Amino acid sequence: MSHELKHVFASLPQMERGVAKVIGGDPKGNNFLYTNGKCVIIRNIQNPAIADIYTEHAHTVTVAKYSPSGFYIASGDVSGKIRIWDTTQKEHILKYEYSPLSGKVKDIAWTEDSKRMAVVGDGREKFGSVFLWDTGSSVGDLSGHSKLINSVDIKQTRPYRLVTGSDDTCGSFFKGPPFKFEFTLHDHNQFVNCVRFSPDGNLFVTAGADGQIFLHDGKEGTLISTLGGEKAHKGGIYAVSWSPDSSQLISASGDKTVKLWDVGAGTAVTTFNLGTEVTDQQLGCLWQNDHLLTISLSGYINYLDKNNPNRPIRTIKGHSKSIQCLTIHKKDGRPYIYSGSHDGHINYWDAETGENDCFSGKGHSNQVSQMVIGQASELVTCSMDDTLRYTNLNKTEYSASDVVKMDFQPKSVSAATGGLSLAVCIGQIVLLKDKKKVFTLDNLDYEAEVGAIHPGGTVAVVGGADGDIRLYSIQGNTLKYEGQTIKATGAVTAMAYSNDGAYLAVIDDKKVATAFTVADGYSVKNEFYGHHAKPVTLAWSPDNEHFATGGMDMMVFIWTISDPDKRVKISDTHRLHHVSGLAWVDEHTLVTTSHDASIKQWTITY
Repeated sequence: MSHELKHVFASLPQMERGVAKVIGGDPKGNNFLYTNGKCVIIRNIQNPAIADIYTEHAHTVTVAKYSPSGFYIASGDVSGKIRIWDTTQKEHILKYEYSPLSGKVKDIAWTEDSKRMAVVGDGREKFGSVFLWDTGSSVGDLSGHSKLINSVDIKQTRPYRLVTGSDDTCGSFFKGPPFKFEFTLHDHNQFVNCVRFSPDGNLFVTAGADGQIFLHDGKEGTLISTLGGEKAHKGGIYAVSWSPDSSQLISASGDKTVKLWDVGAGTAVTTFNLGTEVTDQQLGCLWQNDHLLTISLSGYINYLDKNNPNRPIRTIKGHSKSIQCLTIHKKDGRPYIYSGSHDGHINYWDAETGENDCFSGKGHSNQVSQMVIGQASELVTCSMDDTLRYTNLNKTEYSASDVVKMDFQPKSVSAATGGLSLAVCIGQIVLLKDKKKVFTLDNLDYEAEVGAIHPGGTVAVVGGADGDIRLYSIQGNTLKYEGQTIKATGAVTAMAYSNDGAYLAVIDDKKVATAFTVADGYSVKNEFYGHHAKPVTLAWSPDNEHFATGGMDMMVFIWTISDPDKRVKISDTHRLHHVSGLAWVDEHTLVTTSHDASIKQWTITY
């Protein structure tokens, strides 16, 4: 029995309004890099469905950059720590680790020989450091700023030069090594967000929150001109990226546009309009070979089309906030993965290609806690916005009418034939039929946590915080407690019937999974031990012989119903992150998701 990672559908970049996002480019041209939470995400630029996730930082990672050699990546986090790690092996061996700053790292730059690096950001006593990559010993002094440094770059040709841009509205120009402060650049009147040398080293630009871009001589640092006259953009500029031949650059702005500049002429050749919503603000960009990438505040990654500035060639979507639940449904024979996130988004993914989008229209306004497939290709979701939603999966848009407002926050939802769904809310159990409430149980003498309806539609079970599972019969439009209770070993965290209705699997906060035989009066079939921390999610394989559990210990187990010793263990399923959702594409393909906002597929062999 074994498992193998088959697909990684990565999270989007973590974005923040008014904060620039650095995208790292690959000197070999194959990949690009960004960060989300504690993860560094490496994606193939031609086929972004191919991704690798590096999760070794203990704190939120803010920036990652390839060394010019392409063999290493340096990543920096909010605690001021830098990790330098191998890109050539899957294991990403740590080469060196340093703490050059006492606050968050905002940007990283390497010298062209991959031997020295500059790190800038926030800190108590200093905002920048430049050192040898293999010893950490200093090769200069990056003083000269009174506030945090947002951006740094090093000229990639000799003689070396270094430039920084800061919240103190100034840039600084350094010569070296060892790098020594030469002079201050006083051109901007607001935060300097980005500084970048041209690849040939002849020029550098500074871009700021004042909407201006200034062009300087790369060797001497003298001001040459501005791009676009008085203002390059109507809004603040967050990022710039040069063309490989040093003749053009792109700039990303809060005015929701990206401009392509002819640097020699100082004029914009093309203006790309990325939308009209706040979430369409442009906070990052990368020009790599023929690809022009920009990042919107939404986290969406846009591939710009020079021939059609109002419509990107492609837009990569996904989740930027933690995913809380997922399920699978086949559409015209093709499996689709549905995922619901902490910020209320529901996405649908082609399980084979990773192509995805979110439902259109107005959906949940808060965390999607659970989702199940109801009858007739309908997705039933419950959310912390105190609603249940029914969404037709043939339409991929939210229905304005198929929303049921609950009296209390729903924690769990399940569905069965005959248009039935069961919502377990805080202090209340609600039976719904054909998207309408038909029966409510209030004033419970226990804390209901999670519910499940038997596929036959005649019985519902509700698991409590007291470790008891109560059986209710569904008679017409009512729920009737028949007095029968079965016992879990602790507070119930999740449960589900096998697809054929033969078994009920239950997990609890005492880290135990239990399977009950339905036809035998819910007698215990087997107990399954292995989790180190509370399991929170459970899914039955279509073969009705195996079920998967996952949770707070980052582990997923696939259990064999007839033999607790026959199991598959996936450890570090989503490194450093709780497993929050499980589903099966088929009996040999398990889908996992987590608070890292990514989705993985695993091939399971028995």
